[in-house]
Amino acid sequence: MDWEALDATIVNQTTLAILDKALEMFGDELAIAFSGAEDVALIQYAALTGRPFRVFSLDTGRLNPETYQLFDDVQKHFGINIEFTFPDEKAVVDLVNAKGMFSFFEDGHKECCGVRKVQPLRRKLKTLKAWVTGQRKDQSPGTRMAVPAVQVDPAFEGVEGGPGSLIKFNPLTNATSQEVWDFLRVMGTPVNALHANGYVSIGCAPCTRAVLPGQQVNPKPYALNPKP
Repeated sequence: MDWEALDATIVNQTTLAILDKALEMFGDELAIAFSGAEDVALIQYAALTGRPFRVFSLDTGRLNPETYQLFDDVQKHFGINIEFTFPDEKAVVDLVNAKGMFSFFEDGHKECCGVRKVQPLRRKLKTLKAWVTGQRKDQSPGTRMAVPAVQVDPAFEGVEGGPGSLIKFNPLTNATSQEVWDFLRVMGTPVNALHANGYVSIGCAPCTRAVLPGQQVNPKPYALNPKP
């Protein structure tokens, strides 16, 4: 399959059309990644296609209560079962016992994210042929062309293993934040209560916080013992 050619064909189509194409091509061998943020729009669009679809989420063990509540709300609202993926217990135990609960404040988050997010994500994606993300061009203006509508995943492997074994769809690539939120409001889609409290980026509880006027979108997390 010439995925670059397909991208050129569908990249300017609507989010609904792109997601419908993804579901048509891969069906049950594809799943939507849901972080508990405004990417809930993907689930709403998938429901509008009328096709069966799968959704998975990574539970790092450190999400906000509001995010867990949204997971429950989404399952009830759409009548679906989210497929939850968890970190390897031994890997978490070894990391915490060796470096403490908050080592990520000192090492740039790489090791903690690797254990709690990247490894479980790799494990989940190894069961799929394709996945859907909520990435948008307006989230990273400096790398706008790095978010095609469809691509061979450059970082992860699929069920068949090896480079090129996983296909990644980004149906929201051309959507703006305003358009996503207008859509969610019109559809009455459940959303994370943290958004109303100033949270723009939502991840693990210790690593994300509300954005105040004039601050950057992804401010550094609070330190346990901030220096004056």
